[in-house]
Amino acid sequence: MAQMQQQSRQYSGHAVQAVIGLGLAALIFSVWLALHIYAVFVFVLTWINLPLGVGIAVLQCWLSVGLFIISHDAMHGSLAPGRARLNGAIGGGLLFLYAGFGWRKMRDAHFAHHRHAGLFGDPDFDTDNPKNFWRWYKTFLTRYFGWRSIVYVSMIVTVYWLFFGVPMVQIVLVFGLPAIASSIQLFYFGTYRPHRHTADSFGDWHNARSDDFSSLVSLATCFHFGYHHEHHSYPQTPWWALPRRRRGLAQSETELSR
Repeated sequence: MAQMQQQSRQYSGHAVQAVIGLGLAALIFSVWLALHIYAVFVFVLTWINLPLGVGIAVLQCWLSVGLFIISHDAMHGSLAPGRARLNGAIGGGLLFLYAGFGWRKMRDAHFAHHRHAGLFGDPDFDTDNPKNFWRWYKTFLTRYFGWRSIVYVSMIVTVYWLFFGVPMVQIVLVFGLPAIASSIQLFYFGTYRPHRHTADSFGDWHNARSDDFSSLVSLATCFHFGYHHEHHSYPQTPWWALPRRRRGLAQSETELSR
């Protein structure tokens, strides 16, 4: 009886997690898609409304980060617990939309990152440049942005420019720059800061540290991916629950120190 009750609570918890995760994913994707359509096909870029165009690019960059974080949750099965096919379909679709990435390749690479975090064999880590941002970022790009991504982006730009007549400067501002900036944002807050080598050693074998940001700043920077040690310790925790996980761990540490 006790086991049945525990299983029931676990199933109920997974159901709630799926509803919240899928709801937030739908919201982020819908806003991203609506803004993308408006920015490319409705918005007319001029010198007068250039500040608005820049604002659109900034928001689109942040939403693009959100798309990647959702696909990351799907890799861990935390987007919709117990629904592997649904996680794969959503995660794979968003990864392809983000930069033409392949689901299996990215998922396998991410699992390798968790197994060898900050060590040789970690595809996210640059053992030759563990402190140098730009060199590490270059290594990061060459490992993940291959011919498939180049063909994907080139096709989109060509279609928008030649078939729909969207000015190239507008395509660069509202599509190209947000894509590049989001990769830098993801790398800086989700890889470089958590795993870079500093004078302070890592606390455990995860070789990861967390930023001491407020929940609002954490959301704005990288959808709570800055709480990186918590993620490595509890990879089944979805992005939106990481602040609560962090507070719970901090409270436990406070009680143990008394």
